[in-house]
Amino acid sequence: MFGGKATKKEQQEAPKKAILETREQIQLLTKKQAHLQTKIETNRQQAKLYLTKTNGSSASNRELAKNSLKRVKILENQLSKINGQIDTLEQQLFSIESANLNLETMRTMKNSAKAMKIMHEGLDIDKVDETMDDIREQVELSEEISDAISRPLYSSVNNMVDEDELDNELDELMNEEASQNVVGENVVGNANGVTNISDKMELPDVPVSKLPESKNTKESITSYANGNTSENEEEDEDERALRELQAEMGL
Repeated sequence: MFGGKATKKEQQEAPKKAILETREQIQLLTKKQAHLQTKIETNRQQAKLYLTKTNGSSASNRELAKNSLKRVKILENQLSKINGQIDTLEQQLFSIESANLNLETMRTMKNSAKAMKIMHEGLDIDKVDETMDDIREQVELSEEISDAISRPLYSSVNNMVDEDELDNELDELMNEEASQNVVGENVVGNANGVTNISDKMELPDVPVSKLPESKNTKESITSYANGNTSENEEEDEDERALRELQAEMGL
């Protein structure tokens, strides 16, 4: 058992066990320290009491007081040793705690290194570069897809249409519309002009005396008033009027 190789578990628990034992020993020495201080104070009080009883004249009481002071010296010597032990144990405790803290830190760092090693297992810089290239490729592909989706669907049709040709046709349509408007205004203006001229013309006065009437004139007026509606009737009346006119003239 003694001198045997300690197990891994014992090695891990050794610092904690040493810290615990050191603290317990310090507490024990502290109690011993308090006890010695109490005894030292008691012996001093006894020495003073022996001296006050006889005012220092009795040899026996003086010897008792001296013995009490001797015990005080012995106790103080022990107290001094106890104080030194406590100081030593406190320094050792501080060193053990620091070493244990360093050990725990190193154990944590070691576990972290193992975890990182496991995470990086199967990975190298080439694979990382390859993965990053794949990511960049996908990002570029995504941007190209977005650009393709945002482009107009009928861009080819728009390219087939000549914008200059459309502008020329539009100008021609506007010119035709303007020409039609000008012609319409002229027609309306002429009609208005005729009306105005007729309004402004000075017509001859209506004759007061009655015009002579003739047979042909009456017939002509009557024929005109009746309103011939067909071409045959108009031709017959014209021939008749012509014959009557020739008869009057003796032809």
